[in-house]
Amino acid sequence: MSAHPLDPLSEDEFRSTAVILRRDKGVSPAWRFASIELAEPAKAEVKAWSSGDPITRRSLAVLWEKATNDVYEAVVDLTGDRVESWTHVPGVCPNFTVDEYHDIDHVLHEHPEVRAVLAGRGITDLSLVLFDVWTYGRQVMPEQWRDRRLGWCDIWLRATPTGNPYAHPVSGLKIIVDMNTNEVLEIEDHHDHGLPEVQGEYDPAVTGVPARTDVKSLEITQPEGVSFTLDDNELRWQNWTMRLGFNYREGPVIHQVAFDDPFTGEKRDVAYRMSFAEMVVPYRDSGYDHYRRTAFDIGEWGLGYMTTSLELGCDCLGEIVYADAVVPDSAGEPQVIKQALCLHEEDNAVLWKHVDPETGAQVRRMRRMVVSAHATVANYEYLIYWRFYADGNIECEVRATGLMVTTPMAAEGDSSPWGTTVDTRTYAPYHQHFLVAKLDLDVDGEENTVVEVDSVAAPIDATNPYGLALTTRSTTITSESQSGRDYKWETQRAWKVLNPTKKNRHGTNTAYKIVPGAAIPAMIDESSPVFQRASVIGHTLWVTAHDDKERWPAGDYPTQSESDLTAGAEPHAQGIRRWIADDAPLEGADVVLWYVFGIHHVTRVEDWPIMPADTISFWLKPFGFFDANPSLDAPATTSAHCTPAASCHHE
Repeated sequence: MSAHPLDPLSEDEFRSTAVILRRDKGVSPAWRFASIELAEPAKAEVKAWSSGDPITRRSLAVLWEKATNDVYEAVVDLTGDRVESWTHVPGVCPNFTVDEYHDIDHVLHEHPEVRAVLAGRGITDLSLVLFDVWTYGRQVMPEQWRDRRLGWCDIWLRATPTGNPYAHPVSGLKIIVDMNTNEVLEIEDHHDHGLPEVQGEYDPAVTGVPARTDVKSLEITQPEGVSFTLDDNELRWQNWTMRLGFNYREGPVIHQVAFDDPFTGEKRDVAYRMSFAEMVVPYRDSGYDHYRRTAFDIGEWGLGYMTTSLELGCDCLGEIVYADAVVPDSAGEPQVIKQALCLHEEDNAVLWKHVDPETGAQVRRMRRMVVSAHATVANYEYLIYWRFYADGNIECEVRATGLMVTTPMAAEGDSSPWGTTVDTRTYAPYHQHFLVAKLDLDVDGEENTVVEVDSVAAPIDATNPYGLALTTRSTTITSESQSGRDYKWETQRAWKVLNPTKKNRHGTNTAYKIVPGAAIPAMIDESSPVFQRASVIGHTLWVTAHDDKERWPAGDYPTQSESDLTAGAEPHAQGIRRWIADDAPLEGADVVLWYVFGIHHVTRVEDWPIMPADTISFWLKPFGFFDANPSLDAPATTSAHCTPAASCHHE
């Protein structure tokens, strides 16, 4: 029995969902589950709930019948053992599944026409071939197959059985497939630039390059154990409390973030819910091999489905506490991701310090609590870190690493205006990674107002004769018609989420500030199919009034849905554009922020054959939330953990 309304579904609850739908709705093996997740209770219900109150557990399933391609959303009352709602959703295509990915790979390995066309290119050992299926946006789909669950496949070749699967793209050859029937609908043989001789291996077992031997061990130990507790899904560390969740689409979700104020002793709300709601990766190359290559990795596949198990000493260092996660397969059976979340403390250099010539030095180390998860999305790895600090700061960091998509060129000496030459007759196309963080902040409660803050140099006048004065200008975002906001480097723009009903002891409204980081422009024509599907990338920040139903800023079904064809026009707009159409008021309201950040990846030679992690982040910082520095209670590091000065090396 769940202890809290926001606890993720258990293995038994996944099974029960499938059993009830088979029993009551005739869901047979001819159907597939795109997803099953907790149907989160309304925010108002959760906030009104008290420990010990009864809990009605519900799941939300999205499934489709393969023969008809009909899609249904089902809400299952797990407590009452019944189907609460069963809704047909026309004109949409749900996310692709891991099972389908593997199924189509197996089919293509055995397909005689596929084998024949590869043989024509000298590729006869299909055990070395990877078929990498992608989803379609409806605007670039072949019109005759728009009623199908359609995929297109890249083809890659390993040089050896253990070689880099993405080192040798088979250029100019794409396969269009029906994901329901596993039919090969068309083999597009557009061109053949061959297989250039590249140095594409990164595994030392393959390259034969020995690891260096002059790096000494770096041990991270906590002999007394960790300073945090994980009770069921509630995490407590220093003054922070929060609840950990997980689902197939967002991956890790952090609920009910609060801070125990050291000055008042009050437990104060900071955020109700934080997660990643979408990831859009457009490849900025209109050539044949890439024009349809735009990934909606969260909406089309699911970050939770892509989450991988973590291993002590490799992904995380120190005294680690792991948490498992559960996702469904396409038959509705639970699949456990062991060690999906990594929880640990880190030292992060100095928190605060001052050296007084009379009283000496006071220094405190900066310790942080880290909640992390790693996702493998085909060739890329995304490493996600939510970090909580003793001074009330929250940092969201993402690292992207893995294997770049590359493309052969026709002749030696060729180059591409759309990418960087990284190896012999091979370039890596420029591309962008847009992440959308959903931040349902409740700063001292739900009554919040978002203020845009710009730093402005005052003009030289009698009061500012030397031109030194700097002031700030605040713009209140009053309603959703003003929702889309852009970062401005020249004014160091930031956004404050303040509570108009609460003040600190200095008389200013309590607030948290979004300190922007990795804000990148879309740099794409608004009439383009990609922008029409993902207009959320058009601004750095969006602010909306809270609505339990508003979850996915690029639309509930971004995969080849009919609304793609008219996504820029009302009433067909999906996601964020539809939400703001009613121009809901935002002052003193329960607001949700959607922060868009990412990587503008102008590819480098140094990113090949494997990409060193590219690190991006943004911060949430208290701004008048406390009466003073809340980390004044940070303990000094004991001398036993500091290196004595006498042992330091001096020249």
